[in-house]
Amino acid sequence: MSETETIKFSAETEALMKSIITRYPEGKHKSALLPLLHIAQADTDGWLSVPVMNRVAEILNIKPIEVYEVASFYSMFHLEPVGNCLIEVCRTSSCWLRGAYDIVQHIENRLGIKDGETTPDGKFSLRTVECLGSCGTAPMLQIGETYHENLTKEKVDALLEENKSRTTHSRYVDHTTFRTL
Repeated sequence: MSETETIKFSAETEALMKSIITRYPEGKHKSALLPLLHIAQADTDGWLSVPVMNRVAEILNIKPIEVYEVASFYSMFHLEPVGNCLIEVCRTSSCWLRGAYDIVQHIENRLGIKDGETTPDGKFSLRTVECLGSCGTAPMLQIGETYHENLTKEKVDALLEENKSRTTHSRYVDHTTFRTL
């Protein structure tokens, strides 16, 4: 997709975005940026291209750089394509002390990829991330919006098997998430 392409979201997505924007006071619509980026990413194969971010900026009537700054800051936004199953393993203190690096190495060996890579078939991507806030159940990983805690290599193998036939991208949110706010 070239940077000059115009993005059009589905009518349902556009309506949801507009509905979210109305939740914020006039002049404060930029506050809707995070939920709109989540929705845009869920609607566009799990990542945010420059044209997608430009469309979000247009919808919010802000400068594209304002969108890029936010999207590039948070690890939950992906600026490059990711596999259908994005595996994010917590690598901070509690998880590290309880075996997160062994889990990462096991996933790397099973999938034949390293941290930050995607399998050649596009099914899996692996990332290590900062604290996911589940220190008491370390080590843990996240696939989409689902936490998987107290990991063992056997639990990881089961997750890989469960997700190998996934045909859609794992997501942090879907259209129902923001309807209830």
